[in-house]
Amino acid sequence: MRFGRSADILTDIDFAVEPGSFHFLTGPSGAGKSTLMKLMYLALLPSRGALTLFGHDVRKLSRRDLAATRREIGVVFQDFRLIRHLTAFENVALPLRLSGIDDRTVNRHVPELLDWVGLADHLDAVPQALSGGQQQRIAIARAVISRPKLLLADEPTGNVDDRLAMRLLYLFEEMHRMGSAVVVATHNEALVSRFPYPRLMLERGRLARVGGGMAGRDESRGRQ
Repeated sequence: MRFGRSADILTDIDFAVEPGSFHFLTGPSGAGKSTLMKLMYLALLPSRGALTLFGHDVRKLSRRDLAATRREIGVVFQDFRLIRHLTAFENVALPLRLSGIDDRTVNRHVPELLDWVGLADHLDAVPQALSGGQQQRIAIARAVISRPKLLLADEPTGNVDDRLAMRLLYLFEEMHRMGSAVVVATHNEALVSRFPYPRLMLERGRLARVGGGMAGRDESRGRQ
């Protein structure tokens, strides 16, 4: 991946995230983690090489099919991207409503999930009335509510304390157990070390092997 005539931001990236797997994406600031996440949720297309999602070469998808593919991906953004005029309930409910889910189901699942992330008392609050950590938890709830095939989280625990960070990671782990492939980008080594999942570590725009985790295609297959 490169922008214009600048040097490559990502080089020789080659890996597979298998259905239902869980990976941490780690590396120092500036290593390219956010850029790689953007490629994975189709905000960017690679400058060269191939990117395949759910069995499809994304370069060959029509605009309509690209939009449908994006709906299979849940994303927790660093800047949250909540809709400011919608309440916490309405922000989390949005993916379900866009998918045509009936109100009865929405009214049952959304409060349950907001309770899980510790926001049961803030269903009617708009984002700007909440702290950064609370907004982050709404963003996480919105990303997981529709049980996406692929769940991507970019520094999802950066604005919460260690206790809540663990609870959020357990939520991602539960999504993994329910069949979602999960990739969590983080620089929190202490948090990563508490979970048994492989990691993809970026160093200067390249993938490197770390510990028991893996950065290459063959060794990542089948790890859960």
